[in-house]
Order: sequence, then C-alpha cells, then structure tokens
Amino acid sequence: MSAFLYGVLVQWKLDYRNKGILLTYYVVPLVFFAFMGGIFTSINPLAKETLIQSMMIFGVTMGAFLGTPIPLMEVLTSDIKKAYRVGGIPLWTVAVNNVISAFVHLSLMSGVILVIAPLIYKAKIPTNLAVYLLAQSIFILSSIAIGTLLGLFAKSATKLTMVAQLFFLPSVMVGGIMFPSSMLPSFLQTVGMIFPATWGFKATVSPIFDFGLVWPMLLVIVGCGIVAVMKIAKLKSE
Repeated sequence: MSAFLYGVLVQWKLDYRNKGILLTYYVVPLVFFAFMGGIFTSINPLAKETLIQSMMIFGVTMGAFLGTPIPLMEVLTSDIKKAYRVGGIPLWTVAVNNVISAFVHLSLMSGVILVIAPLIYKAKIPTNLAVYLLAQSIFILSSIAIGTLLGLFAKSATKLTMVAQLFFLPSVMVGGIMFPSSMLPSFLQTVGMIFPATWGFKATVSPIFDFGLVWPMLLVIVGCGIVAVMKIAKLKSE
C-alpha cells in the first residue's frame, strides 16, 4: 500500500514538472475562465446563474481529454514501459496513479473557479453544494476515464492531439455550457448526449441529486474501465 501511495505521489510531482499538463490542467482553463467569464456575464447577466458550472465543465473537459492521456502515452510508447516490466511493476498502476493524480488536479482547478467566480463576477454559488460537488466528482471521473483510454490507445503525440480534439471540441460546443442546448438543431442535441459534458452540466446545475442525470456518466466510467482493463492485459503480453 505504501508503494502504491508513493507511486501516486511521484506521478503528482511529475505532473507539476510537465509544462504541457500544467497548461491543460490549470493555465488554459483558468485563463479562459478569467477572460470569458467577464464576456459571458457582460453579454448576458443571467450567465452568472451557471457560470461556475460552465467554466468547471470546460476546464475539466480540457484537462481530462488533452492532459490526462499524456503521461500514459509517454510511458507506454517509450522504454519506460520496459523499465516497469523489469522492475516487476504492474502496468495497471501507471493508469491508476494517473487517474488519481488527474482527479486531484482537476478538483483543485474546479475549486479555484468555485471560490473565485462569486468574488470576481458575482456568480451564483450552487444552491446545494453537496449535490454540486458529488455531481462534479462523478463528471471528473467520467471525463478522466475517456482520457485514460485515449492515453492507452495512443501511438503518437500527433495522433493523440487530433483524436482528443474530436472529443473536446464537440463536448464544449454542444454540451450546453456556451449557450443553451435548446438553441441547437435536434440532431446536435442528440449528439451532445454522447458526451459527459452534457450530463455533467445538467447534474451540477440541478439543486437535487437526480440519478437520471448521473447514470450516463457512471456508464461511461464502467465502460471505459472494462475496456482499459482489457487493453492493459493486452499490453502485458506485447
């Protein structure tokens, strides 16, 4: 257990030394929040009602899809993978350590938005913080689950960036965080249901815990977990 916790700590420190990960986990999401938060609330004062949720969804989606896969790809496509085998360290620890580290990073970033938004933009604090934080945690895990699969299947940084963008851009464009999803054509509204961002936004703006808004994200977590286990088992035999 101590070795596992040490592995998580090491991953945490490595993330802080990786400029690419810091950009996607903290810098870009918080700069976007600082810049777009003012624009949203100036154009539409009602945006203050859901500004915290919108900016959190954007930041988590970016971090999970564009940041989380990087450490996994760097290990699995380099000689570091061989070092793990020689040292008798199971490959699944790489993925689990990365998931835990990413969850903490994205939770911290979301916490900054939760604290700062009401002070700077007079954003409305979620009515039920317990429900908000629970829904946020489930959303973060579901997004990280997708990011983990991207990292496990990536063969190069170029391909990883392209595929990650295919998940990230639709998530923020049709997820309801930029503008109400009701403004979109029915086809795009249906497409939006595929991405955790849509359900995460609905679940975090809800004043009550609605399992109907959470189960799609739980399904993503379980589904991605099963695929990840299968992929890691295959990597062990390669």
